[in-house]
Amino acid sequence: MQQSFLGIEIGGTKLQLVVGDANARITARRRFTVDKARGGAGIREQIAGALPELMDIAKPAAIGVGFGGPVDSATGRICCSHQIEGWSEFPLGEWLRGLTGLPVTVDNDANTAALGEALRGAGVGRNPVFYVTLGSGVGGGLVVDGRIYHGAKPGEAELGHVRLDKSGITVEQRCSGWAVDRKIREACQREPWCPLSKLTADADHGEARALAPSLAQGDALAQRILDEVADDLAFGLSHVTQLMHPEVIVLGGGLSLVGESLRAAVANALKRYVMEAFAPGPRVVLAGLGEDAVPVGALELAFSRQRTALSKDSPSTAASLPR
Repeated sequence: MQQSFLGIEIGGTKLQLVVGDANARITARRRFTVDKARGGAGIREQIAGALPELMDIAKPAAIGVGFGGPVDSATGRICCSHQIEGWSEFPLGEWLRGLTGLPVTVDNDANTAALGEALRGAGVGRNPVFYVTLGSGVGGGLVVDGRIYHGAKPGEAELGHVRLDKSGITVEQRCSGWAVDRKIREACQREPWCPLSKLTADADHGEARALAPSLAQGDALAQRILDEVADDLAFGLSHVTQLMHPEVIVLGGGLSLVGESLRAAVANALKRYVMEAFAPGPRVVLAGLGEDAVPVGALELAFSRQRTALSKDSPSTAASLPR
């Protein structure tokens, strides 16, 4: 009988629990909306409520978790969440082990998504792989030789906090979903006749979702905003390239749904900022797993955890596992 694994995504707006096999194929899923008012305790209550059914269905061998915030991956302890209160210094790995009796691996959600894309998505066959998530924040993850690169705790690859200038402006302040929403609102006040302005007239958030349809109409304002965002992101990614020189950069998160227009703009801008010896720079691609990047990566974490545990107890059994 094929082993099953449990993957958990804990974000600022959504919670996902998935069951999958050793090839990270998802076979069952439970999805919940996060109630920020209930904080971390509310999310833990949702997890505890969903676990018994999934444990009974799948009888998983291990659990992997992608958490939206800095994590001590060696211990499974949450450092903090920038979006949800009630997580600071919480021993998430220990808590889940207590509930299930299973081995648990906890990592940052961007790292987890990077692993998913590197092993099962747009980064397959490339090494190293750098993943960027463009959503409520901006995060990054680096996978080298099929493993997440970890620096000193509590984190690494925090692209969103890379400064774009000495004044302190960061990539996240220019390229996150909320930053692009604000940029669109301000621009539409100046140019209310544009298609982008008309598409966002009744919106009070999420204006970035109107970029793709506006670009399809040939809207010059939408194109200008896209080019500015892509230029800022490419400048931040040029530092990643100079330091790590990944073979591929994968664009994920909600803003990446703008699609090929965003990918091409970032790729073209990045060429201007990469040192001549590295030209033309990394290949820039769109994420292949969509909203499943973190859950798939979490399943990979769980599988890796199980393999590590088996290698200590039975090296021959671990060697026979797929990979």
